[in-house]
Amino acid sequence: MTDLQMNPPGGERAEGPAVVRSYMAIGDSLTEGLEDVAPDGGYRGFADRLAEHLSADEPRFRYANLAVRGRRMRHITGEQLDRVLEERPDLVTVHAGGNDVLRPGTDLDALAAQLEQAVLTMRRAGVRVVLLSGHDTGWVPVLRIYRGRIAVFSMHLRAMAERTGADIVDLWSMEALNDPRAWNEDRLHFNGDGHRIVAARIAEVLGQPMGPRDLWARPWETPTVRLPRILRRREHMRWAREYLVPWLGRRAMGRSSGDGREPKRPELAPFQPPPWAERAPGEKVNGARPGGAGAVGGADGATPRVNGSANGTANGTARVPDTAPVDEAAPEA
Repeated sequence: MTDLQMNPPGGERAEGPAVVRSYMAIGDSLTEGLEDVAPDGGYRGFADRLAEHLSADEPRFRYANLAVRGRRMRHITGEQLDRVLEERPDLVTVHAGGNDVLRPGTDLDALAAQLEQAVLTMRRAGVRVVLLSGHDTGWVPVLRIYRGRIAVFSMHLRAMAERTGADIVDLWSMEALNDPRAWNEDRLHFNGDGHRIVAARIAEVLGQPMGPRDLWARPWETPTVRLPRILRRREHMRWAREYLVPWLGRRAMGRSSGDGREPKRPELAPFQPPPWAERAPGEKVNGARPGGAGAVGGADGATPRVNGSANGTANGTARVPDTAPVDEAAPEA
C-alpha cells in the first residue's frame, strides 16, 4: 500500500453529521432525475430530494446538478469535474460509469482508475465525496447479463472509497432496489419511490437522516405481488419493444438521449426547496404539507402510474414522510 492510499488527500473519511452549505451532483440520467417527474413537469430525482433535505436548516445553502442523461465517464471526469474544482463545494455525489459498463468492450479496470483519479482530485480540494455503486440487475430480464460487470465495477468503487476516504452508498446491498416498485417501467431508471429511497440512504450516510431507517430499508407496507408467468412474458415482450429496441438502436447509431442537452442546474446557486419538498415525518415545508408529494411517486396532485412507472408504485404503499397509507394495488412489470 502506498503512502497515498494510507493517507488519503483531504483527510480521513468524515464521521457523523457536518454542515453542508454547498452541494453539487455529478453523473448521468439517474442523477439528473429520470423518471421522477415533479409537479412542475421537470425531473426531480435523488439529488434534488437530498438538496431539499439538506437545505432545511441552512438558509445559505447552494446546489448544482451537472448530470445529463447518457453521459459517460469521460464527460463526468471531464467537464463536470472541472466545474466541481472551480466551485469546491462541501459535498459532491458521484454516480458514474453505468453507460460505460453496459458497453461490453469497456475495460473496467481502466474505467475505475479514471474515476479514482477524479475522486482523489476532489478529496485533495477538500470536498466530501459520496460514491454510489451499481445496483443489482439480476431481477431484470436481458439486463441480468450485465450483472457480473456491474458487480466488478461496484467492487472497484468500494475499494476506491477505502483508498480515498470517500463515502459510499452501496446500492447493490439495498433490497428495496430489487423491488420493481422502485423502478420506472423502462427498468433502467428509478421512479419517484426509488429516488426517495436512494436520497434517504445518502442522507443517513451523511449523518442527517430524513427519518426512520424504514424509509429506505423497508419502504413498502406490503410484499410485491407477482403476475402469472404468461402475463409476465407479455410484459417482458412489451418492454423489449418499447424500451430495449430503441435503446439498442441509439447505441448502434452512436447516439445518446442526452445529445445537445445541458445540465438542469449548471450553476452552484442559492436553493429554495419547492412547496412539494419533503422534510421529515410530520414536518411541513414552506408552511404547507407536501400534499401529493407525500403520496406514492412524489407528484403533487398527479395521478400515479403503476407497473413501476415514473409517478406510481405497484402492489403497495411506500413509507413516506407525513403520509397516510394509500390503498393502491396493481400488477408489477
